[in-house]
Amino acid sequence: MCANVFGVLKSLFGKPFDGGKRMDHGGPQQQQPHPHPHPMEAQQQPYHPQHPAMMRLYEVQKEVASLGPQVCTFSGLQHDRDYKRLERELTRLQLEVDQVDTEGKPELQGARKRAAQEVEGLLRYLEENASHPSRVAIEELSNEARRLVDEKVVAPQRAGGVAEINDELVDALQELVLKLTQVKTEGRVPLRKARYRALTRLCAVQDVIEGRTQQQTLSLPLSGDTHEAVHRINQVMVKVSVARSQLVALLMGLSGRDSCAHLSRILTEMQVELDALDVSGNAAVRNYRKQVVEEINGLLKHLDLEGEGDDTRRYDLAQNNSIREIEAVRAHVSHLREGVLRHCLMGDLTFRPKAELQSLLMHLDQVDTAKNPCIREARRRAVVEVQAVITFLDLREALARRYPGPTEHPSHRAVWMVLGSLSDLQAQVLGFDGKRADKSYMMLEELLTKQLLMLDAVDPQGDETTKMARKQAVKFAQNILSYLDMKTDEWEY
Repeated sequence: MCANVFGVLKSLFGKPFDGGKRMDHGGPQQQQPHPHPHPMEAQQQPYHPQHPAMMRLYEVQKEVASLGPQVCTFSGLQHDRDYKRLERELTRLQLEVDQVDTEGKPELQGARKRAAQEVEGLLRYLEENASHPSRVAIEELSNEARRLVDEKVVAPQRAGGVAEINDELVDALQELVLKLTQVKTEGRVPLRKARYRALTRLCAVQDVIEGRTQQQTLSLPLSGDTHEAVHRINQVMVKVSVARSQLVALLMGLSGRDSCAHLSRILTEMQVELDALDVSGNAAVRNYRKQVVEEINGLLKHLDLEGEGDDTRRYDLAQNNSIREIEAVRAHVSHLREGVLRHCLMGDLTFRPKAELQSLLMHLDQVDTAKNPCIREARRRAVVEVQAVITFLDLREALARRYPGPTEHPSHRAVWMVLGSLSDLQAQVLGFDGKRADKSYMMLEELLTKQLLMLDAVDPQGDETTKMARKQAVKFAQNILSYLDMKTDEWEY
């Protein structure tokens, strides 16, 4: 849809507006009519580039080309001011196109029809994204986060009390972050943008709140008698506490009066005030001031979120360098996985790229997630994919080395029989590339569940080795089920 907007001139009118002239490499040349036009040429000849109707449609096209990119990147809701403005402008253009008098000429009628379709398409795209179920889900999660932060942090501090920042609050915020990362965007730019904006603000609030988790109230580490500057620093610390609450309110849209620019000025003034203090003669006071300055800098770094998300490389994570690294690792893992399965199918156990897989895990560990939950989840999934191949190789090797003795406990032998079946099923899971609705998925899920039931039926009869083996086998089966579930949950970054 968006790509069509930028090619709107061609798509609307089929021919460039050249004022009756053709631009060739040799410069403008007058079009000379053929003295004896071909019958087909005679039918195509009527073209009215300077007709008032066509000129008006070209003017509409220019406005559509201007509004198109705004529509394609609008990430708000239907009650937003920008939505109403875009809707109003497009509706006006729609009416103007309808009022163009084509005088019954087919070429003009075709151009008007294409113009009307383009404007109608933009209107539909605007409405679909603003009312999309995923956009509604993003807003509902954002509202839930606002209510939580308002109740636990902002309201108590506005009432003159102290916010109770505990593990329960931190866990609730983390759960909302995870839910946001799971919202499907179908690759739509407005939905990606809306999800990214909601995530960045909630993650910023997490960062601010978690920085105070261990310290419920401001500590004053130095007595006012230590140095004359300490009293001033303590006063700034109290202001920093107030500013922290204001920042959280701003990030969550709970502040009607303050602005990021206003709060930035206040924090900058605090820095200037601290810089003006003479603490050169006391190392302890100097370190204390340094800690307060770092607190202020930690708040300032979150005040540049006004324009956050306007850069495509941020909300479209397919362009993110860390995601590209992760995808490169996944492609490598996929290649190695295919090789492992191919060799196992032939009964060849000599192909063991375990060292290479371990190096990929180390590479993933070094990928910078920038505290972005989507990148973090993408990395986690890539790690699971690598580990799935490694555990498959380990079990295959263990099965190949196994030489049960005559004194082996029957229950222990039963566990190993299940492990053999699980190894075959894991090979199918590693090679599975389908959806949850597929029959092959349901069959694999059922067979894996049966193996778990078989393990539950094994009676260790007091044998500690069997108990340990069964416990590991159960965990192994559950990991295969989780991996199968992960492969088919249609997660996206």
